[in-house]
Amino acid sequence: MILEQATLLVRAGQEQEFERDFKTASAYISAIDGYLSHSLHRCIEVSNQYLLLVEWTSLEAHEIGFRQSAQYLKWKELLHHYYDPFPQVFHYTTV
Repeated sequence: MILEQATLLVRAGQEQEFERDFKTASAYISAIDGYLSHSLHRCIEVSNQYLLLVEWTSLEAHEIGFRQSAQYLKWKELLHHYYDPFPQVFHYTTV
């Protein structure tokens, strides 16, 4: 299992719209082979900061299966304009 982590900084004042569109976008990521689960957490101290955690069966499931899919294009269209700056994504494995 691979854990993907991204800290998302959403443009101030657009948090409600982002959360609404994230719910829609969730259907696209969850349809990918190798997807296991995801969760989105809003920061208490910084109201426009979110933590996205996604569990994948493999790194390839995310990097190839999702990022090279039609679903990713829909995800990108719904969400990427909210980020400032664009988030770095990291992948973790259990030790």
